[in-house]
Amino acid sequence: MDNARTHITEYKTYAFIWAGLLVLTALTITVGTMHLSHFSVLICLAIASCKALLVLTYFMHLRYEGALIKGVIFMAILTLTVIIGLTFLDVWYR
Repeated sequence: MDNARTHITEYKTYAFIWAGLLVLTALTITVGTMHLSHFSVLICLAIASCKALLVLTYFMHLRYEGALIKGVIFMAILTLTVIIGLTFLDVWYR
């Protein structure tokens, strides 16, 4: 493709994202060791969602994609969120 857009991301950006992922992983481990009843799972899932967003945005270069690809990925994530949410509702009210 001759008209392909090129995007150059500095190594410094990747280093910051990697450090952020390490901090979020440490936070997940810390929250996992606390006994917060049902909320520890929800907090760990929220942290995992933040980590997935960082990976999708920077390492998979989703930030440079068009609206169609972003929309398809948004719909997939929304569907997964609804399925996981319904599963948690079923488990909590048993």
